[in-house]
Formats: sequence, structure tokens, C-alpha cells
Amino acid sequence: MRALRILLVEDDSMIGMFLGMTLEQMGHEVCAIETTEAGAVAAAERHQPDLMIVDAALSPGDGAAAVALILAHRAVRFIFASGDISRVKLRFPDAVVIQKPFNDTDLARAIHMAMDAAPAP
Repeated sequence: MRALRILLVEDDSMIGMFLGMTLEQMGHEVCAIETTEAGAVAAAERHQPDLMIVDAALSPGDGAAAVALILAHRAVRFIFASGDISRVKLRFPDAVVIQKPFNDTDLARAIHMAMDAAPAP
């Protein structure tokens, strides 16, 4: 798989930092790590990522709402990371969702699944 420009949206700074390092070790570029819904929307516009990995439950804000706003302006592939995947699947039934906590193998599999899918309109 080619190296991807990835936008991380995670409100826990330790998880975001660890996930960013993991993605870089996998050969990807983390173009930004955002912690809020508004920050995610602005960063997606600014950085035009190939893929977004989004915490579904942000505080403040909502990761799913951020994805909906971003998709209204451009097609981009995304993965939701959540401790409660059933709630995410209600809003985005076809989304790739990774259950927290996850390991590197789960993450790599989710990235492949998201990149193999057609980008959301």
C-alpha cells in the first residue's frame, strides 16, 4: 500500500500521539492531529487528507458530525474509532469502524478496508 496522508481526530492527546507514531511507523504521513469537531473540519479543508481516522465521540463535539460536514464538501475515505461501534453504525452503516482498544493489525486491516472502498460522496 502506498503511503497515505492521514488526518487523526482524537480528543485524548495520549491516544492521538501514540496512534500518530504508529501510523508513521507504518509509513504514512500524519498531516494533523485534531481534538475537536471544528478543528477536524478545518484541518480536512486545509490538508486534503487521503484518509481520516476519527474518534466518534469527541468532547467537545461529535466525530460523526465532523465527518458528515467534511463529506458535504469533498469525498474522502475515513475510519471511525469507537468504544461503541453499534452507535456509529446507526449513523454510518457502511463505514469502516474499528473497536477501541485496537492493535496494529486491526488498524492495518481497517486502513486497507477503507482504501478499498469507494470514497464517501
